[in-house]
Amino acid sequence: MGYDLYVVTDEEIGRGLSHAELARRAVAGGADAVQLRDKRLSGRGLLEAALAVREVTLDAGALFIVNDRLDVALAAGADGVHLGAGDLPVREARRIAPPGFVIGASVGSVDAAVRAAAEGADYVALSPTFPTGSKNDAGPGHGLAVLSEIRGAVSLPLVAIGGITATNVGDVIAAGADGIAVISAVVGQEDVTGAARDLRARIAAAKARGC
Repeated sequence: MGYDLYVVTDEEIGRGLSHAELARRAVAGGADAVQLRDKRLSGRGLLEAALAVREVTLDAGALFIVNDRLDVALAAGADGVHLGAGDLPVREARRIAPPGFVIGASVGSVDAAVRAAAEGADYVALSPTFPTGSKNDAGPGHGLAVLSEIRGAVSLPLVAIGGITATNVGDVIAAGADGIAVISAVVGQEDVTGAARDLRARIAAAKARGC
């Protein structure tokens, strides 16, 4: 399983669709990975959503990642957890997690990416790559130059998240990203499956060009 198209579910911009339904439509369009992200839900509510998304991703053969909550990820049988700067440190999550459990980390600099790799992350995500309205506390975009610097510093899979659209996905891949993580570019669209399919094709085309 890869990280080419990594879709983050968000019911607030998903036009009333549940996390599981957003996941189902995204994987139908070719999403390789789905991340469940919902900071409004209680632990119990998040687990219920995670179990539903787990069923979708298992059927589709897609990677399933839970944002922030290692406990929920483990309880739901997810493939992994994605950790931000304010979450459990990667080193501690790695100490607790079972073998083969995926741990991803948001980073904003080369130093943070190198540190995440050293602590046992399986992939890093430059967050945000561009300014984004999907996450209120994301801050300014770090840009493609930082993405390229991280590419040169770590060998882990590198994902770009934040402000990724159909028009800049080629530039992101050319700058060194292995994949893109998106919220509004897929789950905020009227045709979730079509949007995922279009982005998946653009990623494949960019990689075919040797980007």
